[in-house]
Amino acid sequence: MKNETNYGTLFRTAHLFGADFIFLIGKRFKRLPGDTTNASKHLTLIEFEIFEQFYDFIPHWSTLVGIEISEKSIPLKEFQHPKNVIYLLGAEDIGLSPEILEKCDSIVQLPGAYSLNVAVAGSIVLYDRIIKSS
Repeated sequence: MKNETNYGTLFRTAHLFGADFIFLIGKRFKRLPGDTTNASKHLTLIEFEIFEQFYDFIPHWSTLVGIEISEKSIPLKEFQHPKNVIYLLGAEDIGLSPEILEKCDSIVQLPGAYSLNVAVAGSIVLYDRIIKSS
C-alpha cells in the first residue's frame, strides 16, 4: 500500500472481521493513523520486502486470491470464498503485477470499471466473505 491511513483502516477492518494475519509486502510508510482501535496490537503482522519472500513463506494449503481488475477475474458476487485464503490487494497506483496475478489461484474483481481505495476494496471483500459464510 502506498498510504498509511489506508493500511490502518484495513488493519482495523481485518481485525473486526476476524482475520488471523496481515501480510505486508514492500511497506512504503511508518505509522498507522487509520487504526483507531489499536487492532495492530491484536492481529499478527508479517512483513516482507518483496513478493517472492512472501510467496515462499505462505502455507501450501492456503488459497491465494488476487483482488484486481483483470480479464481473468471472477465478479465478487459470483465468488465463493475458500476456507484458508489469503487475499492480495495491490496499491491503488500500481495494482498487482502480471507476475503476481499468475501465482494467484483466483482473481476477483469488485463491481465498477476502475480501482477503489485499497482499504475500501479490502473491506468489501472481507464483508462479502462474512455475508456468504453466514
